[in-house]
Amino acid sequence: MLLALTAPALAQDQAAVHGGPVRALAVAPEGGSLASAGFDQSVIFWDLASGRARAVVRWHGGAVNALAPLADGAVVSGGEDGRIAVWSREGRLERTLLGHNGPIAGLAARDGVIASASWDGTVRVWAPDGRARVLEGHQGNVNAIVFRADGVPMSAGFDGTVRAWRADRLGEVTAAFGLPQNALAALPDGGLAVGGVDGTVRVIAPTGTVREVLTLGRPVVALAVNGSGTLLAAGSLGGSVAILALPEGRLLHTLEGPGTPVWSAAFDSDGRTLWTGGADRRVRRWDALAGRALGPAGEVEQAALPDGLDPHGARVFRACAACHALTPEGGNMAGPTLHGLFGRRMGSVPGYAYSERLARRDIVWTPETVADLFTRGPDVVTPGTTMPVQRLESAEDMEALLRFLEHATR
Repeated sequence: MLLALTAPALAQDQAAVHGGPVRALAVAPEGGSLASAGFDQSVIFWDLASGRARAVVRWHGGAVNALAPLADGAVVSGGEDGRIAVWSREGRLERTLLGHNGPIAGLAARDGVIASASWDGTVRVWAPDGRARVLEGHQGNVNAIVFRADGVPMSAGFDGTVRAWRADRLGEVTAAFGLPQNALAALPDGGLAVGGVDGTVRVIAPTGTVREVLTLGRPVVALAVNGSGTLLAAGSLGGSVAILALPEGRLLHTLEGPGTPVWSAAFDSDGRTLWTGGADRRVRRWDALAGRALGPAGEVEQAALPDGLDPHGARVFRACAACHALTPEGGNMAGPTLHGLFGRRMGSVPGYAYSERLARRDIVWTPETVADLFTRGPDVVTPGTTMPVQRLESAEDMEALLRFLEHATR
């Protein structure tokens, strides 16, 4: 599958790494690695020291909505397909957890135990041996799940409730707001932060007392707290990210991006670096304490594109580099290697598991057919494909990408 995105029009400190909105992020507890997941069905494993993607994987049969970090850089992912996967630090599939009958909306992990929230209306708590407790109580979609500081799973749902799943009182309502709640964050003091469709961020104290700390005006869909519990980040469908000082809940900064929804947020292990992902398909890095933007994941890798190639085309191709190698030794990644692209039939690279539509091999890749693919879109040219729906609307960008591919894939 050839994946191309519109060339980045923002400053160079922003990077497109996914073929769709970035729905979830997870930072290793010990730092040094980041995983991002999105509507393009992929999970990307980043090594932050080098700025390179260690692996790009596509296993889920739909958008990847949730991630949770495990020990040693491992990650658990949950998708629109209702499936959960456990991945090694290198992006190797270790095991799967099956049982949900609806999309996975949230994941949490603690001491080898995984908790999942699903739109099938249930919470499931998975033991290390893969056995699950099915917990029912929410009336409708369950949107978020965390482990409270004392180890109790806590969930929030469309029914407007936040529930505790203690062994002796399963599904006890901790707070009820009357409107759907989208996001949760566990605070080190045993409290919770919760964000809802009314754009309000609330803090639930360990005693159960609720106080409003911020109203963003648009639905809150992402919350993250740093390890010391001194900073809380709240992302909204309005495109901004509010940084609050805890415990007082004072607004420190408002991080302004391109104005598109911010779907995910995660603090790094240093307690001040914040990663966010949103509808613009970019993973952004911020100094949350100072309130300023930093460079993105993939910056080093993008700077390492081959010399002597069309620079404009190389910039357009940067979004493809996470999924496609240009050389035969690069092998197949989330998509097949592009070496020898022009003149070969669709679906013919050995060792790559193509979707049924692409495996028909009824298109030969030429500059004209590649241009057609990204003018009309993969959903039109190859209906039924699992490729993300992407189009290049700029003729200049298209011409530059084709010039780049003609030389770089020889």
